[in-house]
Amino acid sequence: MRSRTALPRFTSLLYLLTLPLVFSSSSSRPQWVLQRVPVVLPQQTEVRPTPRFLSPARLDVSSPCDPECHKKAPRPSYWDLRHFLAYETLNSDGQLTETAIGIYGYNPTSNTSPASSSGSSGRAERPHVRRKRQIFGHDGRFSIAGQDFLLKYPFSVSVKLSTGCSGTLVGDRHVLTAAHCVHDGKNYVKGAQKLRVGFLKPKQRETQSPSVYLRSNFTSHVKGGPAPYAPPNNDKMKFQWIRARRTHVPKGWIKGNANDIGMDYDYALLELKKPHKRRHMKLGVSPPAQRLPGRRVHFSGFDNDRPGQLVYRFCRAGEETSDLLYQHCDAQPGASGSGVYARMWDGRRQRWERKVIGVFSGHQWVERQGASQEFNVAVRITPLKYAQICYWIKGNFVDCREG
Repeated sequence: MRSRTALPRFTSLLYLLTLPLVFSSSSSRPQWVLQRVPVVLPQQTEVRPTPRFLSPARLDVSSPCDPECHKKAPRPSYWDLRHFLAYETLNSDGQLTETAIGIYGYNPTSNTSPASSSGSSGRAERPHVRRKRQIFGHDGRFSIAGQDFLLKYPFSVSVKLSTGCSGTLVGDRHVLTAAHCVHDGKNYVKGAQKLRVGFLKPKQRETQSPSVYLRSNFTSHVKGGPAPYAPPNNDKMKFQWIRARRTHVPKGWIKGNANDIGMDYDYALLELKKPHKRRHMKLGVSPPAQRLPGRRVHFSGFDNDRPGQLVYRFCRAGEETSDLLYQHCDAQPGASGSGVYARMWDGRRQRWERKVIGVFSGHQWVERQGASQEFNVAVRITPLKYAQICYWIKGNFVDCREG
């Protein structure tokens, strides 16, 4: 059985704490590279028929389209992009609107552009097999326990949706999540109109020492990490719920089939009815995987197989397209919608900064030369998506020109 004595954990903590200092003094430290992003502006808005809210949210969205399939998809035209980035807004009173957008300052030859297509060329076919587990080999997830960590950044930015997904705080009253958590590709899901967002908070004063769980807070600084163990349930924590005022979903997702290549647009933004009063995580344009420290990504969510627990994981990023990042981070249904983030040096502010660079979407499998390959997939925040999401948050484009 794994030893849980305080001394080994304290020793490893001291070792981990020294790593950022050594790394920050290196001239080769990875840095956030600010770039000028396009402008995505709303134009005319029309009222649409009231949704029916018939189907439950699907927490295990999957697709058989692998990286090669996406790379073969034709590059969308300017008019395609305007269609994909148009969006619907669902208000808490049930009113639904559709907004057309304009794109300005976009250069497809020098900018990361979506690689989406409504066609199915390049798609590999196999019999439909539903896999419940999305764990690759040894389960490398960490359950975060103790309010000293759950209520502190970066774990405090993770929230739970009443439809069963996870989300990430990206503004004073805004939550980034996956589109399939509120819309199945054809219609809005049950509970989307009265959507609530849950924040972990303590039931009472916690007396247990947090030192037992310190290693989970610093694994982002080292390669690998300790083998996971099962901490006690967070029986002293509960969810405080805040209603969502409105939900934005891009039309690129609403294409009649949740398992189509529309997975490129599997993101949504929720606006809460009141500020949450917590620190949020900034958005960032997704850099190439080779520029990520250790080529690693991180995210935390509320996996269904660990009820009541916030689960953190990190892993090495694999293949990528202009819109999707493939990886083998262990995850279960319930984690979808989590913000995928990286930690790099901000040269302007002269400090280390975590930024959300994607949204964990779900599971993909594909047959390649008779062999099955599986991935977990995150939707990358491209410059165009950054411009759109930032506008939803800020309400203006002036504050959204650099990502």
